[in-house]
Amino acid sequence: MIIEMLTIAIVAVFLTGYACIALESVIKVNKAAISLFMFVACWTLFMLAPEIYFPGTTDATRAALESIEGCLGETSTTLFFLMGAMTIVEVVDQNGGFNFVRDMLGTTSKRKLLWRIALMTFFLSAILDNLTTSIVLIMVLRKLVPLRHDRLIYDAVIVIAANAGGAFSPIGDVTTIMLWNSGMITAAKTITSLLIPSLLSLLVPACLLQYALKGTLEQSSAGDDIVTSEQQLKQWERKTVFVLGVGGLIFVPIFHYLTDLPPFMGILLVLAMLWITTELFYAHLKVDESASHRVGRLLTHIDMATILFFLGILMAVNCLKQIGVLTAMGEWLDSVSGGNHYLVTGIIGIVSSIVDNVPLVAGCMGMYPVAPTGDLAVDGAFWQLLAYCAGVGGSMLIIGSAAGVVVMGLESISFGWYLKRITPVAILGYLAGMVGYWLQSLL
Repeated sequence: MIIEMLTIAIVAVFLTGYACIALESVIKVNKAAISLFMFVACWTLFMLAPEIYFPGTTDATRAALESIEGCLGETSTTLFFLMGAMTIVEVVDQNGGFNFVRDMLGTTSKRKLLWRIALMTFFLSAILDNLTTSIVLIMVLRKLVPLRHDRLIYDAVIVIAANAGGAFSPIGDVTTIMLWNSGMITAAKTITSLLIPSLLSLLVPACLLQYALKGTLEQSSAGDDIVTSEQQLKQWERKTVFVLGVGGLIFVPIFHYLTDLPPFMGILLVLAMLWITTELFYAHLKVDESASHRVGRLLTHIDMATILFFLGILMAVNCLKQIGVLTAMGEWLDSVSGGNHYLVTGIIGIVSSIVDNVPLVAGCMGMYPVAPTGDLAVDGAFWQLLAYCAGVGGSMLIIGSAAGVVVMGLESISFGWYLKRITPVAILGYLAGMVGYWLQSLL
């Protein structure tokens, strides 16, 4: 009885917090504050009677504290990765490194710009990851589109394209990395099987959203922000900063593969190398002349509200995972679907737009062992659909993916605006990709 009451209370706190985040623009309370309160409240309820969640343990309180510390450790790896990636992008941007990317995207046509951004985001997110790619493109977009009304449409396309591009690549999303490292999918088969479905999930929304953009772009003065930096650094130095920054981000998956160290350590290595290099470049200048472009100062530009929001959400979801709610949800889905893997993974994709897709995929990996043949075999339909649905499904809500959360924080996008304007077209893209996968399987 007690375990049921506590579980219901924790779920109720999470749902209430989620509703408050969704209504941020109405209640006028920052989503980071709500997510932190939700995180602490969930775990406080958990600690009221930890022995019921750790039956047979001699010291349930100690086991519960170790569980919290373990969840915090897992969450911290994501947060450090995020902070490192944001800082690297900021350093490259402030030192003129993204000028050529801006020039490549530069066009006076609003619709042409949408397609260039969509395709560049899609393929970059497969090489880097959807989180880092979103940060890079948002920084570039700010220099190209001065009007906020138009930029919100481009922001939404970046979220959709980043999640779609990450879904077909084994290193493009955390969930695909999990499935790849666990031997449930292979790199070559995943790319060939999911490229077309993922591309469809982007093309359908992009085709519809382009009609919200009309006319030509006004010239932005945002590019003047980096004039001082360009005067300070020589052209070869700016190119070096770009190569170290973007090339370093591309190197992170390779670093992880070669060393088996967590990706955040690769990000911190790149940041350290970039920091040392720029310090040497600025060594001949007075401190006050280069202070605004040094890494030490740029670290203060990190959006801590977004970081804390991410912390609260992930830790609250980990609490739900700890009490068995997510596992029970997966088992329920399997029973009501009658073993229809298209239906199961499709629903998981919808759920992943509400809660973090990492624990959902982890729960599925624990529920369904790899079979020698059939849909649950290596590279079977279930695992490929799980990679697609968990990745692309996050686009249906702005808080459904890491890319969406970051873009939401950087551009101050309201949950309600995204729900009204973007969610319907994202759903159409999601369904189009699943239909594309089904048709492809018939060939």
